[in-house]
Amino acid sequence: MAIKSIKRGRVFTQLLGLLAAVVLSGLVGVAHAGYAAIVVDPATGQVITQVNPDELNHPASLAKMMTLYITFQQLQSGKLKLDQSLPVSAWAASKAPTKLGLRAGEQISVLDCILGMITKSANDAATVTAEQMGGSEDNFVTMMDAQAVRLGMTHTHFANATGLPGDDETTARDMVTLAMALYHDFPQYTQYFATKEFVFHGRLVRGHNNLMNHYPGMDGLKTGFTNASGFNLASTAVHDGHRIFGVVMGGRTASVRDRLMARLLDDGFDNRATPALLVAQAGINESPGTARRLLAALSPISSADAETLPAAAPRCRHCRKRRAPVVHKACTAHKKGSAAGSCPVMAKRRSHEEE
Repeated sequence: MAIKSIKRGRVFTQLLGLLAAVVLSGLVGVAHAGYAAIVVDPATGQVITQVNPDELNHPASLAKMMTLYITFQQLQSGKLKLDQSLPVSAWAASKAPTKLGLRAGEQISVLDCILGMITKSANDAATVTAEQMGGSEDNFVTMMDAQAVRLGMTHTHFANATGLPGDDETTARDMVTLAMALYHDFPQYTQYFATKEFVFHGRLVRGHNNLMNHYPGMDGLKTGFTNASGFNLASTAVHDGHRIFGVVMGGRTASVRDRLMARLLDDGFDNRATPALLVAQAGINESPGTARRLLAALSPISSADAETLPAAAPRCRHCRKRRAPVVHKACTAHKKGSAAGSCPVMAKRRSHEEE
């Protein structure tokens, strides 16, 4: 009986392996909101933590790091000047939130475009700079892809200058490569990534990168969110003159993503890998599908690694999204005759499709 059980166990394991290969082959080459994280020490090139670093994901507003890279290139070469006024086209003004609220026909300085992209992730400001440098946003995307190739970002393709939903893809490894290139190639401009707020047209524009307010030594880089990507974040921080970089992709919420990044950076400065399970727990796919359940069965992780990231919140049965119970008490989607999408949480998310 024991021998038969062993044989059955081996056959079952082989079948699991075959099924895993089949399921994963269906995921290759498809960008989706899968969880991923990477932490790199640029001084040595050491990858301290990597979880799904080459999985294809949507960049969301992390794409603006490339828009900023090319902007800094043109500032460095003298093709642009910080105080130069750029025209706002109707196409740029029409971009979805988040935005500075630019109007077609007005002017905005290059510096304000930079600060708008970094703080508020302004899609209109990103498009203004793209049109100035490329002649059109489409031409600028060609420039973005060409620069990605030059930087060794072998799995990245951009759809626009903003990161708004489109036929784009990247990986955590490519995004950390871009983040490190920004600081290596343009040290004279990277101070702008530490900007938390600025005054534009007489009003205070506050940034989205809340972790910079709480993590000592963090001085950049960029947040990102779309429904397709989940919550993304590229960060860099310095402790005792030692700088490291990290990227998180596919976070479930902004706060969960930020807590994971803080842990990744803490572990990075201690030269210690962060447990893969913590990255998975922060991911948007917190209810594993077939592939993730299968991989969990094939590669069990010690329960000792299951630490303190929060459990998933309950669902709103109408908008089908995870929610915070108190916030969603105002949801009226269940009431007879209510308009579709009357949940205020989802309405807010739709009005700020890009973080």
